[in-house]
Amino acid sequence: MLDQIRSDIAAIKERDPACTSTFSALTNYPGLWAVWWHRVTHQLNRAGFVWLARRISQVVRHYTGIEIHPGATIGPGFFIDHGMGVVIGETTIIGRDVTLYQGVTLGGTGKEHGKRHPTIEDNVVVGVGATVLGSITIGRGSKVGAGAVVIQDVPQDCTVVGVPGRIVVREGSRVEAIDLHHEDLPDPVVEMFRTLQRRIERLEGRLARDEGLAEEDGRKTFDERSDTEGKGA
Repeated sequence: MLDQIRSDIAAIKERDPACTSTFSALTNYPGLWAVWWHRVTHQLNRAGFVWLARRISQVVRHYTGIEIHPGATIGPGFFIDHGMGVVIGETTIIGRDVTLYQGVTLGGTGKEHGKRHPTIEDNVVVGVGATVLGSITIGRGSKVGAGAVVIQDVPQDCTVVGVPGRIVVREGSRVEAIDLHHEDLPDPVVEMFRTLQRRIERLEGRLARDEGLAEEDGRKTFDERSDTEGKGA
């Protein structure tokens, strides 16, 4: 237990430059307390105190903004940065040294029973506002970009972005030529509007050319008719 506590605190100090001390980690990181309370509720849930475990988890959500179902399994070194709006479902399994940012949802896709939430393997990073749905696996060392929606398995050492999530880096090699700095991951909604805008501009250009040709043809026809009428007169 003490080893897990040390590992959780060390994870914050290693991954967040703003954390300057153990005291800061203890007093300024609600994600740390959410994880620690989860370890309590998880044991209560396993012991059969299901209602009590769930009730405590709801109280913790009220104070931290983070909802972790008591049934979820979480490994050591788990770090929730900022944390507000994070939701972790009942059958979620999280490995070692995983990092989640605010607004992340690890959820299910329906009312099915059994394993219905994601498995997040070791050393995975899930970006701001990302959603991972269903009984899928995010492979070891992979990254999920901000705002991505992932509904299929992701192999290890990949980077996934977009809606729905697509792999843009696999084992260090880019699948798509984009900048993959965390702050520069593409916004799929913006990209969609830019694509539509480019298409509209092409269509408008084509329409303008067609209208120009039509006007030119009309003038030629008018001139030819005028010449014919002049000669007939």
